[in-house]
Amino acid sequence: MTTSHESVAPVLRLAVASRLLVVTLIVLWRLLFDPYDTSASLNPPCLGERSQPSDSIRWPKTSAAIESSVVWDGVFFVRIAECGYEYEQTYAFLPLLPISMVLLSKSVFAPLVPMIGYRAVLALSGYVLNNVAFVLAAVFLYRLSILILKDSGAALRACILFCFNPASIFYSSVYSESLYALSSLGGLFYLFSGSNTVAMLLLALSGAARSNGAINAGYFCFLAMLQVCDAIIQKKRHKVVAAGIGRSLFIFSPFILFQAYGYWIICQCSSSNELRPWCKGRVPLLYGFLQSHYWGVGFLRYFQMKQLPNFLLASPVLSLAVCSVVWYTSSLFKVFQFSREGKTFASMMHPVGDNQSSDSPSQLNYSMSSETVEGDHRVRRRKKESLDKGSESIQDPYPRPEASHNFLQGYHSIMVLPFILHLGFMTFTAFFVMHVQVATRFLSASPPIYWFASYVLDSPGSISRRICYFIWFYFIGYILLGSLLFSNFYPFT
Repeated sequence: MTTSHESVAPVLRLAVASRLLVVTLIVLWRLLFDPYDTSASLNPPCLGERSQPSDSIRWPKTSAAIESSVVWDGVFFVRIAECGYEYEQTYAFLPLLPISMVLLSKSVFAPLVPMIGYRAVLALSGYVLNNVAFVLAAVFLYRLSILILKDSGAALRACILFCFNPASIFYSSVYSESLYALSSLGGLFYLFSGSNTVAMLLLALSGAARSNGAINAGYFCFLAMLQVCDAIIQKKRHKVVAAGIGRSLFIFSPFILFQAYGYWIICQCSSSNELRPWCKGRVPLLYGFLQSHYWGVGFLRYFQMKQLPNFLLASPVLSLAVCSVVWYTSSLFKVFQFSREGKTFASMMHPVGDNQSSDSPSQLNYSMSSETVEGDHRVRRRKKESLDKGSESIQDPYPRPEASHNFLQGYHSIMVLPFILHLGFMTFTAFFVMHVQVATRFLSASPPIYWFASYVLDSPGSISRRICYFIWFYFIGYILLGSLLFSNFYPFT
C-alpha cells in the first residue's frame, strides 16, 4: 500500500504542469495579439479613502503588465479588494476571493508594494492564490474519487480531465472558481470521510466564494434524510433532523450574512432619499435583484435567437452533464432493487471513513475484503487485471451480495447519487436560468462529469472511441481557445 504522499504525487505533478501550461499560454497569446479592450489597465482612485498612492513605483512597466492582464470579472475582484464594495452591482461578487487577496498582499507580498504598486500586488496575489488553490483542489478530487468510486485508475483519469478541463483559464485567472473548487471538493471529501465539522466549515467557505456554494448544503440535507428514512424503516429513534438542518443553515450563513451586509449598507446606511426597488421587497434579496437587473438572468430569459451561439458554446459541457445523469439514472432502479434485499440507503450511504480527518485513502476504515475493485460494470471480469496494476485495496464496511456488486462501486455506486442530484440541479439552472455560456465554468467543479468521462475513456468499442475523441478534442480545444480569447478580453463563457 502506497503512502498518502506517494499516492497523490502524480496528481500534484499533473496539476502543477497544467497550471504552468495555462499560464504559459496566457503570456504567449498576450504577446502575440493585442487585447480587444485595454480599459482594464485604467486605475481610477477609490471613492473612499482606501486608495494607495500610485507614485514612486520602481517597476512601472511590470506593474502595468500585471494590471492589464486582469480582464472581465477579475477587474471587479481586484477593485473590490482595493476599494471595497463601492457600487451596488459589485455585491454580485462574493467576498472570499477579495478578502484572501487583501490578506496575501498585506503579508507575503507586502514587500512588493513599493516596487509594483498595491493594485498590481493584489492582482498578483489573486493569480498565485488561485493557481495554488487549483492544485490543492485536484488533490482533493483524487481523494474524493478514491473514496466514492473505490477505483484508483478511474480516480486518476478523472483528475487528469479536471487538470485540463475546458474552464482551465478561469482557474488560473483572478476568478473565484479555484477557491470554490478547493472548498467544495475538500468539504465533500471530509463529509464522506465522516468529519462533519471540517466538512461544514469548508462547504460554508464555498458559499462565501460563489453563490452556488450555498447549494452544497443539500449534501447534508440528503444524508440526514436518508438517516431519517433508515430510522423509520428500522423503527428506531434517530435525532438527525436537527443536526442536518443546523449544518445546512451554517453552510448557507456566509451567503445570507453577505446579503444582510449589502442590505445594511445600501438600504439602511445610504444617504439617498430614494430607496432601491429591492430594498422594499418582502424578502430584500440583493443577489437576485443584481442578477436580474444588471445581467438579465431569469427563467427562460436567455432563450433568444441571438443567443444561439452561446448555447452552442455551452453545448459540449451540457451534453456531458446530461449524459452523466442519464447513464447513472439508467442503472438506479437496480440499486433500488438491491435496497429491498435488506440494505437500506442510509447504510449504503454511511460515511466511508472514520470520524477523524483522513488524509489518504489508505486510512479509510473498511471491512469487507482485501481484494482490489475497479468500480464499473466490468469489475468481476477485470479483477485479475486490476490486481496486476496495483490498484488501491479498499474494503467495504457492509457485506453485499455479489450479484449487486456492480452497483455498489464505481460510477454506479449509490454514493454517487447525491452528486448526481447536485449536478442535475446545476445543469437545469445553467440551461434554463443563467447565461448559458457560463455553464462551462459553472459545472467545471462537479465530480460526476469527470467520473463519467473517465469510465468512457476506459471503455472498449468503436462508439466509445468516438466519444473519447470528442472528449479530448473538447477539453484541449477549449483550453487553447479559452486562453486565447479570454486573456485578450474577447468573450468566452
